Amino acid sequence: MPSALISSHASSMTGSETTDPAICPTDSEAAVHEAKSRQNKRSLDYVWKSGVAGGLAGCAAKTLVAPLDRVKILFQSHNPHFIKYSGSWVGVAGAIKEITRQDGALGLFRGHSATVLRIFPYAAIKFLAYEQIRAVVIPNKEHETPLRRLMSGALAGVTSVFFTYPLEVIRVRLAFETKKDSRSSLRSICRKIYNEHVYNKPSQIEAAAKEAPTAIGRGAASAVTAVAPRSGLVNFYRGFSPTLLGMLPYAGMSFLTHDTAGDVLRHPKIAKWTTLPPPENAPAGKAAPLRSWAELLAGGTAGVVSQTASYPLEVIRRRMQVGGAVGDGHRLRIGETARLIIKERGFRGFFVGLTIGYAKVMPMAAVAFYTYERVKRAFGI
Repeated sequence: MPSALISSHASSMTGSETTDPAICPTDSEAAVHEAKSRQNKRSLDYVWKSGVAGGLAGCAAKTLVAPLDRVKILFQSHNPHFIKYSGSWVGVAGAIKEITRQDGALGLFRGHSATVLRIFPYAAIKFLAYEQIRAVVIPNKEHETPLRRLMSGALAGVTSVFFTYPLEVIRVRLAFETKKDSRSSLRSICRKIYNEHVYNKPSQIEAAAKEAPTAIGRGAASAVTAVAPRSGLVNFYRGFSPTLLGMLPYAGMSFLTHDTAGDVLRHPKIAKWTTLPPPENAPAGKAAPLRSWAELLAGGTAGVVSQTASYPLEVIRRRMQVGGAVGDGHRLRIGETARLIIKERGFRGFFVGLTIGYAKVMPMAAVAFYTYERVKRAFGI
């Protein structure tokens, strides 16, 4: 009897030893699929398809909310003709009515041509960069953490804004104009921005002017430089610093929230109501696509969270961008602009137009992510 038990025990041990290695091929196969997926993302075919999908997603989203976008810019930039409308939805309706009365329905899309020119490369670079950076920062499931998702999104946003920021300045300046007799063409706006003279702080100019006659031999060049106005390509990067600072939380939180919401909506307990069957040509290991309402929900949630995190810096950026169109041409720094906003409207001034921002960003982000995912699906990536 003991020998039978020993034999049975040995047999079970042998069975376990023969079945354990069977797990390894499965793990190895999954690793191979994951490696192939990362390699495919770096292929030229994946790069151009993801870029086109991102560009189309951005254009679709911006076109949807263009009227609200223009009203928000007029409120944020403290346009003197529209100050009386800011602060309520009634004011938003009044501003839309005033724009329509002055310029017709097309006035609500003032500057939209520049928006499309900017948003296609911007969105294309952002989504493309996110896919590529994510593949490096998150090489496998073990590295998929909220912090790495946040980093991937933030770096993607910074990359895209660096290459497309001048077009954003042009768009804001086109949208800022309201008088019919001062309407400018795209070419004249570019020329005007390029030739605008930018001075340092008045106190610095006065000090440099006093110092210049006696500064020979001890840095006169720097004093003269401080007095001399600056113009040129640097004017197309007004407000660039707060844009970079704002893009870190905006793009980072946007992609982080969207991906996290996607994980929640794909949970096995609710997946049958929120996901679609994966297409036949879907890459191995790719998450199941969300149903339309679920994808729109994930994108809308991402928009609200990212807008809340970055809105104060966005207000500062708008004020800096129109610095050459209002005031004395003095280039305000981030701190100076913030103090000016507090002086004019208090802490609430950093959230002027946020109501419009929410109403705009929810459908915009929802449509952007939805379009991106659906175009990718159509491309088979």
